[in-house]
Amino acid sequence: MPDENADKTSEQPGNSPPIDPALFEREDVRPILAALDISALYRLLGDAGISQRQIATCTGQSQSEVSEIVAGRRRVESHQVLVRIAEGFGIPRELMGLSWWGPGSTYCGEVRVAKPARGVSEDIHRRALIAATSMAALGQMLQGLGELTELALPTRTQLPSRVGMSHVHAVEAVTERLRAVTRQFGGQADLFGAATQYYTQWLSVPASDAVMARLRVALAELHTETGWSCNDAGVDGTGFFTRALGLADEAGDAFGIANAAWHAGATLVRNGNPDDALKCFQLGQFVLVGFQPGKIKPATVRADDPRVPSITARLGVSSAAAYALLDRPRQAGRALTEVRETWQPRDVYERADKDLNAARIQADLGRIDSAEQLAATAVHTFDGAAHRRDGAMAGLVLAELHLRAGEPRGFALARQAIDEVSQLHSIPTRQALGPLATALEARSGSDAKELARTARQVAATRV
Repeated sequence: MPDENADKTSEQPGNSPPIDPALFEREDVRPILAALDISALYRLLGDAGISQRQIATCTGQSQSEVSEIVAGRRRVESHQVLVRIAEGFGIPRELMGLSWWGPGSTYCGEVRVAKPARGVSEDIHRRALIAATSMAALGQMLQGLGELTELALPTRTQLPSRVGMSHVHAVEAVTERLRAVTRQFGGQADLFGAATQYYTQWLSVPASDAVMARLRVALAELHTETGWSCNDAGVDGTGFFTRALGLADEAGDAFGIANAAWHAGATLVRNGNPDDALKCFQLGQFVLVGFQPGKIKPATVRADDPRVPSITARLGVSSAAAYALLDRPRQAGRALTEVRETWQPRDVYERADKDLNAARIQADLGRIDSAEQLAATAVHTFDGAAHRRDGAMAGLVLAELHLRAGEPRGFALARQAIDEVSQLHSIPTRQALGPLATALEARSGSDAKELARTARQVAATRV
């Protein structure tokens, strides 16, 4: 008798037959995956030499189910089955909208609410919800609920039928809240990316001209912050900055253009490209004074916009930083003096940010005493959870300056700064541990060398 278990392994879902991964990246295949057209996908696999039996084995379905799907008599709408299909054939989840990130993710393309599987009523949904709550809260099922049913998660979200000003306010509120999370913990590129991909689809929804203009302004800021969070998470955010500039330009929003230019330039400084960064800063400054070469309808600057003085100052301070890195101290000093004489920060946090940037510039110019005073002021102001990332960066700068000056407190400040940075998801902040480690290595004693090794370990760790 043949061994009934001989082919057991090949019958388990997930043991996919050899398929060239390039198949799923083809231009004619990606729309099939994005539309979750499983019937077309199975026919495509059949053309590639995969039998219906093999498809059934890889997906955990019966061969009769596969046959009905191929014939178009049955649709696959269960999230769990879709995931099994993706995993069974090695299809990247984002191509089927089963992840939060990527060009084919859940929040990209046509959006709809997933229909419940056949035979799953609203009452079953409610009972399953109560059962899950019972199990989580009590560790047991309440009487009369029956067995806990695992329901499919929705893979799509509905778009509004018309966009109004309340939708614009929602985008602005989400942007501000995500920004606050990033200030506290660093990173958050996935959260920003999901929000950006979803809300950008609202551009395709009917709206009045006034609402559409405001939506573009709000989306420009959201894209700018997404690009910034990507850079903070160690991911290239250039595409988001580019999109932000286009949206702000379409809306005639000078602040949006300048804001995107400043954030993009700041990431270029971080990545060691001060020359290109300086071009971004200068272009941002030009648009704020109404100069746009080749523009028929230049972007406008509202005289009463309270954000304009702040972004103007940021562009000036960042220009000074770029000049200092390019070893052009005269231009750096002039830019810094102009900001100091013309800008009054709106609050203590804006002032602390200004002081921190000025401290870095003074340090690059070799003015250690002045840099220490500015960094100490920034550390004191940022002492709180709401600005934890900025506080950690200020602490790093202050510790490095103390070490370079040979001050006794430098070692203790360095230990504290390393501990703060180790709890953040910000890659640039971790990378800033490099100069601190170098300053520690320059000191004598095994304790300094050991702390330097710790700093470099934290700098090389991604969280």
